[in-house]
Amino acid sequence: MPPRAEPGGAGPAPPTGPAPPPASPGPASPDPTTADPRGGVPAGDRAPAVSGAWRAGVDPVGRRRFAELPGPLRLERGGVLPGVRVAYETWGRLDAAASNAVLVLHALTGDSHAAGPAEPGHPSAGWWDGLIGPGRALDTERLFVVSPNVLGGCQGTTGPATTAPDGHPWGGRWPEITIADQVSAEVAVADALGVRRWAAVVGGSMGGMRALEWAVGHPDRVGRVVVLACGATATAEQIGLYAVQVRAIIDDPGWHGGDYHRLPAAQGPAAGMGLARRMAQISYRSEEELEDRFAARTRPDGQFEVASYLDHHAGKLARRFDAGTYVTLTRAMMTQDVGRGRGGFAAALRACPVPFTVAGVDSDRLYPLRLQQEIAASTGAPLRVIHSRSGHDGFLTETDQVAALVREALGALRGGDSPTGSPGSSP
Repeated sequence: MPPRAEPGGAGPAPPTGPAPPPASPGPASPDPTTADPRGGVPAGDRAPAVSGAWRAGVDPVGRRRFAELPGPLRLERGGVLPGVRVAYETWGRLDAAASNAVLVLHALTGDSHAAGPAEPGHPSAGWWDGLIGPGRALDTERLFVVSPNVLGGCQGTTGPATTAPDGHPWGGRWPEITIADQVSAEVAVADALGVRRWAAVVGGSMGGMRALEWAVGHPDRVGRVVVLACGATATAEQIGLYAVQVRAIIDDPGWHGGDYHRLPAAQGPAAGMGLARRMAQISYRSEEELEDRFAARTRPDGQFEVASYLDHHAGKLARRFDAGTYVTLTRAMMTQDVGRGRGGFAAALRACPVPFTVAGVDSDRLYPLRLQQEIAASTGAPLRVIHSRSGHDGFLTETDQVAALVREALGALRGGDSPTGSPGSSP
């Protein structure tokens, strides 16, 4: 089935379980012509909506296109999702042989808008804008770049905030999904686009987890993978950090078992998601950077500068993200294991025929270099090191180094010469 650029219909069957009762309607639809990309008053001047999810039929479509899965999606942990739709964006043109397509996969709070400005329908500028475009590492004059919003996401793809076939939000009825399920949905997008084999799959953090799953689960459909700042399986520390973030959200009185999407504005679990984001933000940056930027300095009102920084990121996320999506994607990362059912991650990676480019950030304390060393050792790929003071976020902030890695990977794929020099070396 070809992808469609307009919202489609509901799936063939309703989900199981009782539907949440409808709540009183919220405020009127915002005006998409105002300064805020979601419409309405400027984002900094209004209380958080009950969810920052993109709303079909209300919010501007922007650059999104949509692919409908041709049938129900069977999930790894059991159960079926009917009527799945995936939002995605593209740059460049697919060649006649469908041989120049590159899949770019976002992290936890990213979305399909990997490149381009903030604009109606897209509240933030592209998260890898410096990598995608004419003459850039992902050169859209010769490549067809595709970036989907992940299954369970909240920016156009089916997830907890979207409407189920019975007309109610999925909410608390949303099933547990895994990284493998997310990739299964992305396989359907490739089919819809006519892409039998990606020239490369590129991703960092949660996007890197999906890139691993693409390589191991669908090796005949991937020419090369570029894996940044992730591990092959979740560690105890990561699971613990993520569990606390999930707990902060589901213990919020506004959570309502996940069925909050039809409540009035400011009555959802924004406070809990804000706490989760504050915790996560600390783990995303390095201790050295935080100390240099903030130390123990205070603002004129007496608040610590670092606390103000965390408050800013919490409020910013609440305006563009959904708490149910945060929970479902975080739980997917908690259960991540590319070796599940395959004899362990080392055996699964050793058996994978796909060429790998593996890189980590030297100051990353959430996904430290030893985890990328494990992937490199199991695949026979050299470990590349991104030098940064930005911690885990270095795979997003160090554009020049990541661009050099991507250029080198795509050059190897074409059989061409690699660029002179390298963005890093093995530690």
